[in-house]
Amino acid sequence: MEKNIKLINKEILSDNWYILNKVTYQAEKKDGKAVVHTREVYDRGNGATILLYNRERNTVILTKQFRLPTYLNGNKDGMLIETCAGLLDLDSPEDCIKRETEEETGFKIIEVTKIFEAYMSPGSVTELLYFFIASYTSEMKINDGGGLPEEEEHITVLEIPFPQAFAMIELGEIKDGKTIMLLQHLLINRIMTLNLLQN
Repeated sequence: MEKNIKLINKEILSDNWYILNKVTYQAEKKDGKAVVHTREVYDRGNGATILLYNRERNTVILTKQFRLPTYLNGNKDGMLIETCAGLLDLDSPEDCIKRETEEETGFKIIEVTKIFEAYMSPGSVTELLYFFIASYTSEMKINDGGGLPEEEEHITVLEIPFPQAFAMIELGEIKDGKTIMLLQHLLINRIMTLNLLQN
């Protein structure tokens, strides 16, 4: 196990969209010897994501949009079904996800519940993602969503029965990591609640 990390050099390789750094650091190995590593690290800031659910209707709100990296790695049309998400920028995670929910899905939510934080690709990306859930009703829908025109996101809003959404994971129709994690969280939460009621 490496410890006593010492940064030696950080060089910006690209800042065209986000920041790609080439980082050289020294680490002390378990036997006390020092070893030098060089890695490329992508810094796009931290983000937040949310799963909207309606318990009475047993539905969830997901989004669908084109994701270039998936297209380049075998996703035929590049379209990806996922939970609403966005970068924090200068906002708190709570404020960010409320803003993104309204922009992407058209639902104005007041209360959100943070469930956990996770590094989604820690081998190369610095991003820490904050995970939320929130209940929604049809009365909360204030516009069509779809994202901001100036950002050219072209997002399609999907309302899907929860059992169908969960089945879509096994069918390979949902392949987004954060979405799978949130759907699994909702399922586990429901099973635990059911067990508590039965005991």
